[in-house]
This record gives sequence, C-alpha cells and structure tokens, in this order.
Amino acid sequence: MKIMAIDFGDARTGVAISDPLELLTGYTTVIHAYTPEKAAAGVAEVAKTQGAQQLVVGLPRNMDGTEGPRAALCRDFAARLEALTGLPVDLWDERRTTVDAHRILSDNGVHGKKRKNTVDAVAASLILEGYLARRRG
Repeated sequence: MKIMAIDFGDARTGVAISDPLELLTGYTTVIHAYTPEKAAAGVAEVAKTQGAQQLVVGLPRNMDGTEGPRAALCRDFAARLEALTGLPVDLWDERRTTVDAHRILSDNGVHGKKRKNTVDAVAASLILEGYLARRRG
C-alpha cells in the first residue's frame, strides 16, 4: 500500500509517498499554498495521482509532549484531508523533523533558497520513515 506523509505548513506543505511495499520514500514534493483549503486540495490531488491509500499528517508537539496552537491547526488539516479524500488519516508525532531536515540538507551542502524549497519535503520523508518503521515493528 502507498502511504503518504504530510508536513503541513503555512506557505509550503511537504509530501512524501512510500513505495507500494512500504519500505522506502518513493516520491516527494512541496505544495505551495497559503491557506489550509488550497493546501488540502493540493495534497488531495497528489494523493489521487500517486495512488496513495493512507495519509499521515505530522503532529507538532512540544518537547514535553504537550500540544500547542500549531497542533490544533494540524488536527483540523487532517480532518479536512479525511473528508476531502475519503482516505484514512493518522497523526504522527513530528517533533524535531524540521530541525533534522535542516541538518540533513546542511550536511549535504544544500543552502539558501534551494534548502527553503526542499526542507518541507525532507521533513515529510522523516515523518514517513518513522511511521513506516512503526508499522514494520
């Protein structure tokens, strides 16, 4: 089954989709949208064209495990996606994924505008990797 992970953001939403065997990230992209409605429509279109069967939305938690205002926005976004696509949606703790994505890109010499345009897709890949590892374990 193809599983699609989403790193929802205010301007950019990262997307990563697994291969059908749920082993690797096979496709990544970034959706540029400034409203949750447009971001959800973009995610729904990618899910449809790529044949995703399960969605995973990153849920930002504070380091102590509590949820702040951003988590509420992501929960609302996940509900919007479920209604729009009809696909099951799971939430996944995404603590530190964006920080780790920046580190990975920096370690690989990706800086400036190129990093800004790819960091969300890398963060979505990290969300997907964690989710797939849990499913395998």
